[in-house]
Amino acid sequence: MALVLHTYKGNKGAYKALIAAEYAGVKIEEASNFQMGVTNKTPEFLKMNPIGKVPVLETPEGPIFESNAITRYVSRVNGDSPLNGSSLIDYAHIEQWIDFASLEIDANMLRWFAPRMGYAPFSAPAEEAAIAGLKRGLDALNTHLASNTYLVGHSVTLADIVTVCNLNLGFATVMTKSFTSEFPHVERYFWTMVNQPNFKKVIGDAKQTEAVPPVPSKKAAQPAKPKEEPKKAAAPAAEAPKFAEEEEAPKPKAKNPLDLLPPSPMVLDEWKRLYSNTKSNFREVAIKGFWDMYDPEGYSLWFCDYKYNDENMVSFVTLNKVGGFLQRMDLARKYAFGKMLICGSEAPFKVKGLWLFRGPEIPKFIMDEVYDMELYEWTKADISDEAQKERVSQMIEDAEPFEGEALLDAKCFK
Repeated sequence: MALVLHTYKGNKGAYKALIAAEYAGVKIEEASNFQMGVTNKTPEFLKMNPIGKVPVLETPEGPIFESNAITRYVSRVNGDSPLNGSSLIDYAHIEQWIDFASLEIDANMLRWFAPRMGYAPFSAPAEEAAIAGLKRGLDALNTHLASNTYLVGHSVTLADIVTVCNLNLGFATVMTKSFTSEFPHVERYFWTMVNQPNFKKVIGDAKQTEAVPPVPSKKAAQPAKPKEEPKKAAAPAAEAPKFAEEEEAPKPKAKNPLDLLPPSPMVLDEWKRLYSNTKSNFREVAIKGFWDMYDPEGYSLWFCDYKYNDENMVSFVTLNKVGGFLQRMDLARKYAFGKMLICGSEAPFKVKGLWLFRGPEIPKFIMDEVYDMELYEWTKADISDEAQKERVSQMIEDAEPFEGEALLDAKCFK
C-alpha cells in the first residue's frame, strides 16, 4: 500500500510532510477528490481521525494524524535521515525548534490571522497579545539566525521544514514587509528556504502579503435606498450632512464586563508589586499581605491541573507548553495573577496552577480566547477550608517539595 495523504490544497500541515518526503525520497500520493467539509465528515475518514481534521496520512500500519507526527514518520520511512540530525543533541535541538515554531510562531500567528479571516471572533486585546507574542518569538528566532544558516547543524532538518511552513502562512496573510523588516535574519532565512528546489516543488512561488486583511464587518451591508427626486417646494435640508456625519461617527469602545463590576478594596497591581518586591521572609510579608488584601467578593481563586500529564515526558517541551499558555494569557493581565508549577524530578511531569481572577467566575473572554483553558481541569478554591487556603499559600510561594514532589520550575503570570 502506498502512503496516501488526505488534505485540501494549500494546507501548510500537508506541506511539511510533502517537503520532508522530497528530502527523504519517499513517495506520497495525495487522495483524489478530497473536499474539506464533506470528505472529512464521512464515517470512513472519522475512523482515521475521530475529530475530522487534516492532514491524515494512510500507511500500511494504519493512519496517522497531526502534521508534525506525519512529518516525523515520513522522514524515517527509509531509515535514518539527515532531516533528524546526526547526534542525540541534534535530535533534541530539532525537537526544540519544532516546539518553538508551533508554540511561539504558529500559535500566535494563527490567533492574529484567524479572526481577520472571519474564522474566529475578533478581539482587539487578543490581537495585540498575539502580535506581541509573535514578535517576541520572531525576535528570538532572528537572534539565532544571525549566526546560523539553518536552525540545527549545516543542512535542512525537520526543524527548518516545520518552521518555514508555519512562517509561509504568516508571510502570505498577515506579515507584511513593514512587519518582517524588523527581523532581517528571519527574512533572509525564509526567502532562502522557500527557494530551495524541494520547498519550491511543494509550495510553489512564495509571496508576501502587501496588507493585513481588514477586520470583518459585523454589520451586514444595508441596501441603498432609492434616490427620491427632491420636491421643488421643499426647503433645502441644510442639516442633512450633519446628521449623516453623526450617524457614521465611531461608537465608543465597549467596556470589558469586568470593568463594570463593583469596586473592590483589593488593588491587583498593589498585590503584584508586593509579590515582586518581597525578597525575604516571603511567608511573613507577601503571603500575609495577600490574605490581608484578598477580597472574596471581588475576586476568585482557581486551581488548575493539566489533563494530559502522562504526555509530559520531556522537560523542555513541558516548560515550553506552559510558557505558551502564559503568553496567550497576556490579554488577561489587567484582571489576573497566576502561578504555574511544573512538578517532578523525572518524567512524566505534572503541571499544576493557581489563578486569581477578577470576579466570581473565570472571565468568559478568557475561556473564549485562550484555547489552553480547555486543556486543564479547573476547580474553584474554597478558602474556608484551611487545607485549600494553605495550598494557595504554598503555590504562591513556590513551596518545595510541593505535595511531595520536587519543583522542576515555577512560572508566574503578573
